[in-house]
Amino acid sequence: MGTYIVAVSGASGAPYALRLLQVLIKSSHTVYLSISGDGLSILKDETGLMLKGSELDIQSAIEKRLGAKKRQVRYFGEDNMYAVIASGSNKVDAMVVIPCSMKTLSAIAHGYASTLIERAADVTLKEQRKLIIVPRETPLSAVHLRNMLTLAELGCSIIPAMPAFYHNPKKITDMVDFIVGRVLDSMGIENNLSPRWGM
Repeated sequence: MGTYIVAVSGASGAPYALRLLQVLIKSSHTVYLSISGDGLSILKDETGLMLKGSELDIQSAIEKRLGAKKRQVRYFGEDNMYAVIASGSNKVDAMVVIPCSMKTLSAIAHGYASTLIERAADVTLKEQRKLIIVPRETPLSAVHLRNMLTLAELGCSIIPAMPAFYHNPKKITDMVDFIVGRVLDSMGIENNLSPRWGM
């Protein structure tokens, strides 16, 4: 099983992050998780999941909510620059920022590693590991697009939270699963979350 970093920044789209975590945990992968302060607030607003307290408190709440095994998920606050994911010596298979705010995207694109999420992404880039960005913003300005191009030229996978409709989604969860399925594809993880074109 793989080891992955999942980072949740302060953009709308928390259900995507929660669903990705659910799938990774159910598939017995190990997850290093970091959520920004705004990400924690939006997670509560959009999913009803309130996470507060110490890193261990939040880790325990995530384990309970998602049925994770002990230590399958390791949670680190955004200010914890001593976290294992702040170092390139700690090997992971990929990192996903889901959802990714334009502020976080800009910081990653320009190497401004002032938070743990930004530092972990910076490490992922310098170690030439897989970095997947799921931006959630509309409309997009030229600044946003330039920053995405910078990351794409660095080898990042940019998977905007743009659900398709060819699979005739009936519920919001169908639309969430479409995006999460594409993220998992980019991570190289087999899944059947959403019907594939022509199948």
